[in-house]
Amino acid sequence: MREWIPVRYKSADDRLQLFARDYPADGPTLLLMHGLTRNSADFEPLISHLDERFRLIVPDQRGRGLSDPDPDPANYRLDVYASDMFALMGKLDIGRAGLIGTSMGGLMAMMMGTTAPAMVSCIVLNDIGPQVEQEGLDRIRGYVGPVGTFGSWGEAAQACAEINGDAFPSWGDADWLAFAHRTCTRTASGQIRFAYDPAIAGQEQESDGGDDEHGAGLVPADLWPLWDALDPLPILALRGALSDLLSAQTVATMAQRHSGPFRAVEIAGVGHAPMLDEAAARAAIGSFLQRHAG
Repeated sequence: MREWIPVRYKSADDRLQLFARDYPADGPTLLLMHGLTRNSADFEPLISHLDERFRLIVPDQRGRGLSDPDPDPANYRLDVYASDMFALMGKLDIGRAGLIGTSMGGLMAMMMGTTAPAMVSCIVLNDIGPQVEQEGLDRIRGYVGPVGTFGSWGEAAQACAEINGDAFPSWGDADWLAFAHRTCTRTASGQIRFAYDPAIAGQEQESDGGDDEHGAGLVPADLWPLWDALDPLPILALRGALSDLLSAQTVATMAQRHSGPFRAVEIAGVGHAPMLDEAAARAAIGSFLQRHAG
């Protein structure tokens, strides 16, 4: 595993201390952004396979991992997260980066590419797009929020398997244990819990039919205009073949409506969202970045 340097920086609103991992290199920079309940460790399986010429910046979004929780849950939304990412790029004097985003992180990438296209060289979207399926949204709503603590890593792994088992049907005990270590943290009292602020679910509970992945309705329900605004950025769209959040039809429509470089790859045997260490994902990401992330 590549060594990384811890980065502490102020949030865009100057209220929180946020955290990121910086994997130094002399080549182009990639910004890797995790999903709703994950953190920077979520990309460890991919990082071991990425070309070491890329500098990798992997943040914990506010309320996740080692970043401060926000005392105002109303700030757990896409535009705020995207502003934090621009603050991080400013802190590290990064003028342009390729973006890799899983689920919520992919929506952040879309927003960043629309807001400041000159700062984005290319985008990799992991199992997310401008239209999401109700089945997947309902599943997410069902598990996000307070879940208590676990007495052992084995219990944590079992909980992770219960939540995500349908997405990774071929995983065994060792896979779930590794997943738990990336997704959970040990508290000062020795208990183990998921490494996110349960209040990230608050916006979803307060919204009227909104979607926590979309910033609780604060992003327009129709995200196709956002997608259309990304022309002519190069985009790679990855979809888990078992995904309940991103449909194959949505990916096909994304391709039809994007005039710039676009490639879609389906990852067999997994759902929402691929870990990106799958052979097909690694190959697609590697070739895409070599061409577009310079």
